[in-house]
Amino acid sequence: MKAIMFGGALSLVLSLASTPAVARFFLRRRLGQPIHDEMPMEHQVKQGVPTMGGTVVIAAATVGYLVAHLVGGVGPSASGMLVLFLLVGLGVVGFLDDYLKITRERNLGLRGRTKLVGQTLVAVVFAVVAVRLPDADGLTPASTLVSFMRDLPGLRLGAVFFVLWALFMVSATSNGVNLVDGLDGLAAGTCVLVFAGYTIICVWQFNQSCAAADVPGCYQARDPYDLAVLAFSLAAACGGFLWWNANPARIIMGDTGALGLGGAVAGLAITTRTELLLVVIGGLYVAANGSVILQRGYFKLTRRLTGTPRRIFLSSPIQHHFTLKGWPEITIVIRFWIVCGILVASGLGMFYAEWLTYS
Repeated sequence: MKAIMFGGALSLVLSLASTPAVARFFLRRRLGQPIHDEMPMEHQVKQGVPTMGGTVVIAAATVGYLVAHLVGGVGPSASGMLVLFLLVGLGVVGFLDDYLKITRERNLGLRGRTKLVGQTLVAVVFAVVAVRLPDADGLTPASTLVSFMRDLPGLRLGAVFFVLWALFMVSATSNGVNLVDGLDGLAAGTCVLVFAGYTIICVWQFNQSCAAADVPGCYQARDPYDLAVLAFSLAAACGGFLWWNANPARIIMGDTGALGLGGAVAGLAITTRTELLLVVIGGLYVAANGSVILQRGYFKLTRRLTGTPRRIFLSSPIQHHFTLKGWPEITIVIRFWIVCGILVASGLGMFYAEWLTYS
């Protein structure tokens, strides 16, 4: 537990201490957030607030994770480095998107296809490498079996379909976190809860690992302890950033943080063999994606059938619907945090209940 606590503590201190300095640096260089003209008045006041704050979260979590290993005298695992690759790789894609938005002085960064290409390259490299690095026991960081609380023996995808499955998971989760990142503190707060949940899962898998005791109910995840160090470093880095990102935000996470953190969430789900459980633990990100898909689908369908397009929500993603209904921003954020906490707790409960069936 020493490495987990040290990595988390260092990430928290780095994020908490460096975020205001980074915000001032970005502000002096006019690296502020552009806002759509059609956004509600509550969002227009965010015009010019420093963005790309995700750089702080990514840097703090990375340093905390690596220094924890340096102090412990043990190198990072293949699983941890692959998740870190997703975090940094997608963070770079998000950074380019944010930077173009700022330099063009309008809320239009990378083209959709260009961003998708970047996400695809990072996700495909992750997926290919993740099934090609066996340890001494033959375990690879990821499995070509679809997993729920553990691998499901009857659902083997094969190498090609696993790459497509990983690509879908990484793209969906990174876009989901990005969609949630629309209100002060919302994405950072939910990421604290989700990464904390995965820390608990990783610690539990380590304590019940088949490498320690090959008994019914043990877990075949390759590097659960190291993944716990990374997950807790991410949770702590998000917590330190949240101190300055809470309403009214002094700095915005931007696509830099949202895409990177979303990729890390998907990477943890894949490497801990809890892919389908992510639908519960990351249920808020599923809802954000779903609200956008439903809104666009219903809009196009009604326009085609009746000639008059209609909408299900006042605006999407879902949090903006409640903004237009008149809910104060801080109320929406806190209630979404509560929903996220319930979903994470439900996922952990399901995870533990499944293990009980073996005892």
